Order: sequence, then structure tokens, then C-alpha cells
Amino acid sequence: MSPILEYVYQMTGIDAAYFLIGIMVIVLILLILVIVALCKLKKLNRKIDRFMRGKDAESMEDTILSCIEKNQEIDKMNQMLREDIIGLRKNQRITYQKMGMVKYNAFREMSGNLSYALALLDQKDNGFIINSVYAKEGGYSYIKEIVSGESSIELSEEEKAALDKAKSQS
Repeated sequence: MSPILEYVYQMTGIDAAYFLIGIMVIVLILLILVIVALCKLKKLNRKIDRFMRGKDAESMEDTILSCIEKNQEIDKMNQMLREDIIGLRKNQRITYQKMGMVKYNAFREMSGNLSYALALLDQKDNGFIINSVYAKEGGYSYIKEIVSGESSIELSEEEKAALDKAKSQS
């Protein structure tokens, strides 16, 4: 037995065979860890090679500058789109978004609901009502302005119903 193993036995009271087995297990674990680290290093080297393939310092700089230019162009386009969206939202507030229509018979002798009242309103309930009355002698159209959901001119029942339909839309 070697003097080192005898010294370990005297100091710890552990048999030399157990001590050697423990050291061998530790060496085996370290060997496995080294193999794992080498495999990871190999994968990393492959990724770097794939990334750098055909590139030198100058072409990498060109690639980065190209990406920066594209990013600036995208920022400009994004700003233009934001401005367009703001303009569209402004226009949307004044467009007619709500509609209510009621068809009716203006005269008892007529059939087929050929007369109608049509209300068109924007977001703030401003707009107009068109009332088209069909008779045997001809057709007549009337328009009434609507401000904040109200008319300054008295509305017929059909016009009120059309206005209510339009105002009920969100």
C-alpha cells in the first residue's frame, strides 16, 4: 500500500479501497462534465460559423448599416400611418354612421309601403331626415335637419321612428 493511502487510513479510518472508489467516481463525474461542455462548445462554434459564413468585418458593417437604414424607413412609414389613422378618426366623427329607416303607406288607398323616412346621423347625432312621400300624382321629398338628436321642425310619427332607430345604434 502506498504511503498516501496509509496516511489517509490513519487519519480518517476509511479503508483505502473506499477512498479510491470515491476518487474514481469524482473523476468520472468530472469527465462527463468536460464532455458535456465540449459538446456545447461545438454547437456554439457551429452557430458562429453559420452566422459568420462569407462575412468579414466590412461586410458585417454593411449588413448592420443596412439594417439601421431599413429600421429608419420603417419608423418613417410608421409615423405616416399614425398620421393617416389620426386623420381617419377625425373624418369618422363627421361621417354618417347611424341610419334608421321606416317604410310606410302615406295614404290609405296606396299599398306596398312606397313612402319612407330615412335618418342619417353622425357620432354626435347630427344629420338629417329625408321623408319621401309617394302618391298617385307623384313623389315628394322633404328634408329636416337634426342637431344633437333633435329637430327644430316638428317630426311625423314615421320620422320620429326613423330618428329613434338611428339614435339607438352605437
